[in-house]
Amino acid sequence: MKNFLKVMKALSDKNRVKIAKMLQHRELCVCEIQAGLGLAQPTVSKHLKILEDAEIVSSRKEGLWVNYSLDAGNDNKFAAAILGNLRHWLEEDPEIEALMKKLPQLDRVNICK
Repeated sequence: MKNFLKVMKALSDKNRVKIAKMLQHRELCVCEIQAGLGLAQPTVSKHLKILEDAEIVSSRKEGLWVNYSLDAGNDNKFAAAILGNLRHWLEEDPEIEALMKKLPQLDRVNICK
């Protein structure tokens, strides 16, 4: 039950759901997520840590960048099930639609100059 509750709690915040929706489309760094959501860097990092602990998001270091992506859910069947369904959920939500329109313009090189 512990893993189930971690996943449910992690996705009980709308900004963490938005992060998951963004990561469905591509890998992102903190500054790109920050620019997309209009949140402070420490807030985004805190959200990402919660998502990582729930095995929803994974990170990998690439030079100076830490790239975040959706976890495949191999270690947590609850995360895998929710992520599979989340791909189809909320697509018509106005906040998600607006965020998806911003996504192509989020470029770490321009954001982090």
